[in-house]
Amino acid sequence: METTGVRRSLTWLLLAWGATRLLLLLFVFKVYVFPGPDVTSDVSIIYQGWYDVLRTGTFPQSDVTWQYPPAAALAILSPALLPFLEYTQAFFLMAFAADLAALVLLLYAGLRPGRRLRGAWVWVAGVPLLGPTVYSRYDVMVTAAAVAAVLAAARHPKVAGALVGFGALLKVWPALILVGIRRRSVWASAAVTVVVVAGLFSVAMPGAFAFLTFQRERGTEVESLGSLVFHIARHHGWNGSVLLNYGSVEFLGPWVTMVSTAALALTGMAFGLLLLWRLAATRFEAHTAADAALVAVLMFTTTSRVISPQYMVWLVGLAAACLCFRASRMGVPTVLVLMACFVTVLEFPIWFADVVGSTPRGIVLLVARNGLLVLATVIGMRELWKATVPKPAPEVPVPDQAEAPAQEASASS
Repeated sequence: METTGVRRSLTWLLLAWGATRLLLLLFVFKVYVFPGPDVTSDVSIIYQGWYDVLRTGTFPQSDVTWQYPPAAALAILSPALLPFLEYTQAFFLMAFAADLAALVLLLYAGLRPGRRLRGAWVWVAGVPLLGPTVYSRYDVMVTAAAVAAVLAAARHPKVAGALVGFGALLKVWPALILVGIRRRSVWASAAVTVVVVAGLFSVAMPGAFAFLTFQRERGTEVESLGSLVFHIARHHGWNGSVLLNYGSVEFLGPWVTMVSTAALALTGMAFGLLLLWRLAATRFEAHTAADAALVAVLMFTTTSRVISPQYMVWLVGLAAACLCFRASRMGVPTVLVLMACFVTVLEFPIWFADVVGSTPRGIVLLVARNGLLVLATVIGMRELWKATVPKPAPEVPVPDQAEAPAQEASASS
């Protein structure tokens, strides 16, 4: 009976994945037009421009929109594996392949004894909630590597470490997976991978680390938590502006630097809380690495100066990895993340003009999406703490010395 149930669930899961991914491909190939601005322009204009530069053996050092670690070049160059297609078409298919790879990993993990397919269902449902943006950014490729690292942590530590290191050189955030891992072999493997791969890029291609300067100059993006200050302030006389800056739509003007600094300080406080948890935690189980990774990335995303729609793919992937484990406590945060994904596709691309214009509808959508992320972060951290940090032992009352003789006398009589 149980085997029949698993087969039925697997059949429905694969059918749902196939139907939703076919729809995403139809959108990015523009068989059907998705509402809002064209989200595929990043591939046809920005990515293809980088591709042309990277093929010459150097990084796009003069382009401030290049804000990625050196291994990101491999993702941008990946369409070269399909030379018989145009760049944009090949890129969409490479993103589709990464989506499929993540599904296969989650299915393999979910079908193991003591696991479940709920994680794969999260991936199947969560990705299409974000619309065609998923296949128009290389974040789905990074997420596939991160999912592989999390699922390999318990049984293949050196492989997991190598995947974490490689993922960090694709887009930094996979390094947060190490927060919940105690095995030194994982950390060592990650460090060796970073040193070797980064060294190869720095020798072979000039400008491998120019992205560090470009990231430092980022402002407050219009979808971030801090941006709500300016969305509301615009209705009360704030005279700043909204412009395309460093590759994203950002607020520019009075007090922006202060809000951006506050966001960085909030991120620092979040990392401090993670460090405190790491020092206090003593109970580490098979699912702890996945749970901790989701909480850490939630903290990073929520407090960031930039919350681009594609960041949600990271959270969907890690939430899916968590729910492969029956003992995971990330059920409620996962539901909140999926709800935030649905609101995200409403604010970008469908009603992005309202967000940029700070209309009441745009503000409501941002408050809803960012509020869901804050709530998921708080609940996730609380559940992680409760599951891993032991409660202090209750104090046993010690009788007063003056009362002790009287108690002994009473007992003897």
